[in-house]
Amino acid sequence: MKILHVEEHGVSLEEVHEVTRFHAKILHPKFSAISVILSYIFSWNVDVHCELMLYLTVMKETLIPRLYLFPSNPGQIQAVEQQESKFQGSKRFPNTRPEQSFKLNSSFRLNIPCSTAINPPRIQLIHRDTTPSFFRAVVKMTGIDIEMELFSDDERTVWKEIVSRDEYYQNQALTLPGIPAEEFLKKHRAILIQGVKNPMPIADVLSSKSMIGDEEYSRIKAETTEQDRMRELLRSVLPKGPEVTGACLKALIEHEHHLVKYLSESST
Repeated sequence: MKILHVEEHGVSLEEVHEVTRFHAKILHPKFSAISVILSYIFSWNVDVHCELMLYLTVMKETLIPRLYLFPSNPGQIQAVEQQESKFQGSKRFPNTRPEQSFKLNSSFRLNIPCSTAINPPRIQLIHRDTTPSFFRAVVKMTGIDIEMELFSDDERTVWKEIVSRDEYYQNQALTLPGIPAEEFLKKHRAILIQGVKNPMPIADVLSSKSMIGDEEYSRIKAETTEQDRMRELLRSVLPKGPEVTGACLKALIEHEHHLVKYLSESST
């Protein structure tokens, strides 16, 4: 009697010395170095789908993206979520993921053009018992969209993502100096007039809340330059008290976040 061994790279037979009801005893078990080598080779030729999980943390003027890359596995997804829950200010970004499969054990490189650092340089796509590896980048927030690109071993682009400035700025708490909105608008009036790129969305917000009338809105809109529109907007808002000036400042934070943040920090 012989035992048939079926393996990925072929089949083999071994002589059986003794057979019981539950066991078969092999007299001279064979160790095949070739089988070990072939098994190792074939383990590098397995196609797997992978998960990409992107988390962002905002720290003052710096954005810290963390991109996890690992073979699809619900347990690993949970491990990442548990780890990220320990990081203060961490928030998951709903990113896309590659549709194609990749070779297990292949490596990948992340590129973020505006980053100052990315570590590690490469990540290998392997099964792990621990929390998956991740890329950690450092990006200075300059008010631009952040482009991310993942490259395979042969430098092919396998994934792209863009994190818009609005998406990472909205997660950043803005701390204004402890002064009323009216005082803030008056103090920075000249810079706001020159720096606000488009006052009309702010006027739209105030108009929708009936905080400026139709005639005031028409005067703002009729101005031919953005500077004159902002000047007219402030002329309409400033005399109306804390509720209206507060709403105006809130709209400025939403539409001109980087400018208001700069002004608030320069006041401290």
